Amino acid sequence: MLTLSSLRTRWAALLGSFVAVLLGVGVMTAMGLGLAASLDPPARAPERFGSSPVVVAGLDRLTVEVRRGPGTAEVSQKLARPHPVDGELLAELRKLGPVTTGAAAGTGAGAGAATDAGGADAVGVDASVAEVRAVVGERARVLTGDARRQVDPSYERDAEALVAVNSLLGTAGGVAVFVSVFVTASTFAFVVALRRREFGLLRMAGATPGQVRRMLLGEAVAVGLVASGAGCALGAWGAPLLVRVLVDGGIAPTWFAVPDAVVWPYHAAFWTGVSVALAGAWVAARRAGRIGPVEALRDASVDTGVLPLSRRVIGALLLVGGVGLLAWKLRTDPAELLKRKTYTTQPMLLITAVAALAPLLVRPVVRLVGAALPGAAGLLIRENAATSVRRTAAVAAPVLVTVALAGSLLGSAGTVAGAKGAEAAARTGADFVVTGEAGAELREEAVRGAVGDGATVVGSASTAVYAVEEGTALVRSEARAVTDAAALATVSRLPVVAGDVRDLDDGSIVVNEEWERHEVGQSVRVWLGDGRPVRLRIAAVLAEGTGDNGAYVTAANAGGAVVDRVEVRVAPRGSGVERAGVAAALEGAPEGARSERAGWTVRTAEEWLAANKPGTKAHTRLGFLVVLGIALVYAGISLAGTLLMATSARGAELRSLRLAGATRGQVRVVVVGEALVAVVVGVLLGVAVIAVNLAGVAGALGLLSAPVGVAVPWEVLGACVGACVAVGGVVAVTGAGRQR
Repeated sequence: MLTLSSLRTRWAALLGSFVAVLLGVGVMTAMGLGLAASLDPPARAPERFGSSPVVVAGLDRLTVEVRRGPGTAEVSQKLARPHPVDGELLAELRKLGPVTTGAAAGTGAGAGAATDAGGADAVGVDASVAEVRAVVGERARVLTGDARRQVDPSYERDAEALVAVNSLLGTAGGVAVFVSVFVTASTFAFVVALRRREFGLLRMAGATPGQVRRMLLGEAVAVGLVASGAGCALGAWGAPLLVRVLVDGGIAPTWFAVPDAVVWPYHAAFWTGVSVALAGAWVAARRAGRIGPVEALRDASVDTGVLPLSRRVIGALLLVGGVGLLAWKLRTDPAELLKRKTYTTQPMLLITAVAALAPLLVRPVVRLVGAALPGAAGLLIRENAATSVRRTAAVAAPVLVTVALAGSLLGSAGTVAGAKGAEAAARTGADFVVTGEAGAELREEAVRGAVGDGATVVGSASTAVYAVEEGTALVRSEARAVTDAAALATVSRLPVVAGDVRDLDDGSIVVNEEWERHEVGQSVRVWLGDGRPVRLRIAAVLAEGTGDNGAYVTAANAGGAVVDRVEVRVAPRGSGVERAGVAAALEGAPEGARSERAGWTVRTAEEWLAANKPGTKAHTRLGFLVVLGIALVYAGISLAGTLLMATSARGAELRSLRLAGATRGQVRVVVVGEALVAVVVGVLLGVAVIAVNLAGVAGALGLLSAPVGVAVPWEVLGACVGACVAVGGVVAVTGAGRQR
């Protein structure tokens, strides 16, 4: 009964928490429906072999045994160069029934060619499954039913898109939960601070601490239930809009759609929303239960005891844990700090720690900021903000979250992308880069014939090598297979830390420091791009860098890959005449001298680097923008709710200012000034979190011998700060105008 009465009279104070939970559940519902669609995509008819009951495809996976506990287990990786259907098997299949190849899957020369010599990546067979399996055995894959889609050109592309959708929605949903808990907890804590006298009166009237706690938790349950129900409806409405954005943005496949009959996202979002409301109110309820009857007699505006020992301990542990984890990763595995999952979750620990300790930091920061405020109004703004620690910290908290997330997420992603781009530029010593069409072989001899003896030419193919690390994991490493190691050393500026690239031959490999074994002269057992096992000697070791310094092998170990890039360096370098002559020779080479399958694309090194510049992936950037949008909306809600609650509770204080001779305009200046000072405090605390996170990323780059440079997203930060200032100023003016 007491809870219902409190809800009727205190609904305005709980409005901010209600909207925060509603939006959080709405976002989680929409994200959950999107995840459901990606985890269980609709069955689609095969495109390439829709009329063939059985498809025989070349082996496309490497399977090896590794240690798993006391025994062994098989693990597999997709081959960089899947096997074709060999001619002998193709001849045997023709005896069973008609054989078709469908459209080529783009696996290079010979793909889709149904010749007696084989070479097709897959063929359709009009025969019984049992007969085909008996003939094929272990030599190839036999696909039936929906599995026939595995050889469709769009299969791998769609699978990668669904992984990107999973990553984006999972990240955004996780941040939505984090921010909603944060905002809800902050709002309930401020509500308790404003209701100290009320709780004191209840205690004086005989209410026990448990009854006070149950009243607050009852309010939280009521808010959580109603807001979660409304949030589920909001998410159901917003999910199709989200899917449309993903499809239009090229993140999801064109057939991606919200599933019709799925209920788990609604259950997950609803009960998470109720749990968020309870979690946000739990600490505040414990604090409310400790308020004694004497609080009813207090009427001081100066906050005391704003940071209890438990909160100090929790905040300190979180801060030490966040900084300690960063330092530990820098020492043991700096490459981990460059991964998206790490720099997405790492800031949350520091944000929570700084927010928990915010009341302890408010006074010194306010003194620093307020020192620049002139006149009596400036003095009043500074002192009010410094003494009303709870109010200032409550306003600063959502600003802290928004600014810290914006700077840390986009800043870390931009810093890593910038380092990758600088690293690629540093590795490239060529003047021109010649490429062919995807899947087609580029003839290095034709390029060399076009430029003559005035340039160094080296061709390379994209491939991969596989190695078992520590006996427990099969690791794939991207690699380039080069035709001439000496020319590679001339054309490229590889970050060699040991050995000599010119020693690379058919029995050796160039690795980087990330490999378990990376000492020159050691032998490593690897599997090539087509799955062939070989043992190669390490000829040189490259710096680990950002992870893009891959391995190098010779063309003999290309695993069936064909030359797809030819780099040309003019000698002597820097001579405009020679460069112009080579460029003219490349551009004007006769058609007969070119690859038989595709024309050349000739670019200067600068143009090629610009076209292939590493950067933040589209789905990652979209995910970050969604996250920041969520944080910014929450910040606006929390700011508006906190300022309105605070201003409504300051009626007596503002009337005292009027009685002391202050005009209405001066009162508004003071109220708005305090709100803006609190926003600035949040910005400064957020900048501190950004500095720590970006320093960790920059330190990791330095330890990995990668180019170090920090990318700060000034435009996004400016937009976030501007939005917070605008919301804070407008709400403060509105709240002050309501006071008489």
